[in-house]
Amino acid sequence: MKKIILITMSLMVQQLSAQTITNYTTADGLVSDFVECIDVDISDNIWFGTSLGAQRFDPPSSWETYNLAGPLSGMVSENIKEIKLTKTPPIAGQFWIGTDFGAQLAINSFWITYDNTNGLVGNQVKSIDEDENGGKWIGTSQGVSYFGDSLISYSSPDLHWSGVNATAFDSNGDKWFASPLGGITHFDGTTFTPYDTSNGLLSQYVTALLIDDQDNKWVGTSSGMSVLDASNTSFTHHTRMYIMPPPDTLNPVVDIAMDSYGRIWTAIYVGYLAEGGVAMWDGNQWEDFHVSDGLVGPNVKGLVIDSEDNVWVATSTGVSKIFSIPSSVSNISNSVVDVYPNPTLGKVYINIQSENFNTIEVYNNLGSLVYSETLKYKQKIEIDFSFLTKGLYHISLHSDKGVENHKLLIK
Repeated sequence: MKKIILITMSLMVQQLSAQTITNYTTADGLVSDFVECIDVDISDNIWFGTSLGAQRFDPPSSWETYNLAGPLSGMVSENIKEIKLTKTPPIAGQFWIGTDFGAQLAINSFWITYDNTNGLVGNQVKSIDEDENGGKWIGTSQGVSYFGDSLISYSSPDLHWSGVNATAFDSNGDKWFASPLGGITHFDGTTFTPYDTSNGLLSQYVTALLIDDQDNKWVGTSSGMSVLDASNTSFTHHTRMYIMPPPDTLNPVVDIAMDSYGRIWTAIYVGYLAEGGVAMWDGNQWEDFHVSDGLVGPNVKGLVIDSEDNVWVATSTGVSKIFSIPSSVSNISNSVVDVYPNPTLGKVYINIQSENFNTIEVYNNLGSLVYSETLKYKQKIEIDFSFLTKGLYHISLHSDKGVENHKLLIK
């Protein structure tokens, strides 16, 4: 396992990883080792879309397979490109799949098919995403179709002609679309605004999209990760999240997910090198996971995170589960500071036992300063951070001897 330090904070060391990786293949019950896509339902069952059908896995050993042989009639293809289990009440638990022949919804004992004959803008499904109201946004090679209280499709010229690889939603309910060849597009309900290399995006080829709790847009591209800030005015870039064999540095993003600590997880794969893995951003550095760490294979196709922050990784050679992942960064070896409660809803207490700290600084997950205060050598500090959006933050306490750092999760 390799770690890439991107933001230097003195006197801080990364806690050594104690994660465990468990792998699943056809020997354990997978219908096919070639897993194209992955999702998790509200009961923490893991769902796989494979080249030979879809499967539900109820750990540790219960498998249910959906293919042309059943148990639902009418499946149009066993080669599953997208899989989605809805999570929004009152229709949580709907089971959707996407193929090259349209999208299908499991109802009772059969599949309902949506294709370009009955409302879907295109047959080749690239993504299935759910908004906060339970509406489904199905991205295709021709555009995107919304299935909710109405049926609406968007395509060129509103969106790039290459289609939609992913749809994400910000805190205003605005929609963001990722295009295979045209960057990303913001839709506020009235206006479509594109962001591409002319605005600062790393690459036109966008593969994945995630919006975090602070409205930062994490944009996965063929050249790495671009992050558009909450004001939609500035990009930051991550191009070496996963260490490639020298001299290659390219980090094409396949998928993105966020855990409950606000950490960003990304799947990376370089086809011409047959090299890839998973990388995690904790706000300060990237940590990567490779076959040498126990991953079942390098051709990573997607990832999902369950309610216990286990990371499930789909590959072309099986599935890996990464668990027991450290959730904190340790500080100087003999810490003289207590930060509590952590996580918090807003109010935080900082007890200083002996060190004379003179300044406190708080940074968000992108490294931007959001709070600072002169301490005047206080022994107990009370700060109300309820003005900050929920997410992961980094507290830096400065003294004449150096800096002590702590992570803070605001929920």
